[in-house]
Amino acid sequence: MAFKAALHEPYLGIFNSWAGHDCCHNWYGVSCDPMTKRVADINLRGESEDPIFEKAHRSGFMTGSISPAICRLNRLSSLTIADWKGISGIIPPCISNLPFLRILDLIGNNISGEIPTDIGRLSRLTVFNVADNRLTGTIPRSITNLSSLMHLDLRSNQISGTLPTNFGKLRMLSRALLSRNRLTGSIPFSISYIYRLSDLDLSFNQFSGSIPEGLGKMAVLATLNLDGNRISGKLPTTLLNSAISILNLSRNAIDGYIPDVFGPRSYFTAIDLSYNLLRGRIPKSITAATYIGHLDLSHNHLCGPIPVGSPFDHLEASSFVFNDCLCGKPLRPC
Repeated sequence: MAFKAALHEPYLGIFNSWAGHDCCHNWYGVSCDPMTKRVADINLRGESEDPIFEKAHRSGFMTGSISPAICRLNRLSSLTIADWKGISGIIPPCISNLPFLRILDLIGNNISGEIPTDIGRLSRLTVFNVADNRLTGTIPRSITNLSSLMHLDLRSNQISGTLPTNFGKLRMLSRALLSRNRLTGSIPFSISYIYRLSDLDLSFNQFSGSIPEGLGKMAVLATLNLDGNRISGKLPTTLLNSAISILNLSRNAIDGYIPDVFGPRSYFTAIDLSYNLLRGRIPKSITAATYIGHLDLSHNHLCGPIPVGSPFDHLEASSFVFNDCLCGKPLRPC
């Protein structure tokens, strides 16, 4: 009830059912462990297909803050307070003391302050999602102690500082989404040790240095978004002959030549290398790739004839414009 008292939900009446002493039955969004009869899950989503939303013809809006009283629910396994837009205040630091917490999902609110320093104490945590808030400060070093973490989403905040060099300790991680923050420094090589990682999004930050070659040797990495950073150095050959199917490196300062290493293992839904400092020719081996759906090489310093055949026969001029001296279809004849 103290948790409820710190929140204000004016339109849907989702807290109307929170009455009486038995919170395990018919309290909206609350469920209990049948053995201990203690609260195990709080699941409050501001965007849902629940009849309460259908009837009101609107998505949810809630103000207030997350009361530290939540930490007295010491059997809590899942806490979802998502997409309410107006919830502000901080993440209570005592959240780190909930030993059974597996899911912490606070996406789509107006929460500020920092990620709790001791977040790494949550040894059972599998999902940590605080995207689309106003969090500041740095990523706590303790985060690499989250040995069960599978889904990390910090997108669209104002988090600064560097990624911990031992980020690769998160061996269970399958998705790491950190785009649209203010992260700096280099991309830790240790990321390439996370053998389950399938989706890495570090776009629209201020990362610098070169791309670790190991990222192209990862068994299941399918999506690599590094666009909109300050990455320099050469394009690792490993990335073009890997398991990656979506590769976005646009809007960086990558220089040198595009490696001529495409082959049957190259299967790309999309490759975007636009707005870099690449020079030389477009490699002929691209025609040996099994599949390339979308290719953007615009805004570089490429020169020479555009190769003939697939995928070039289905690409538009916009994929090649603003280079030094490219020619051939779909641009002017050589």
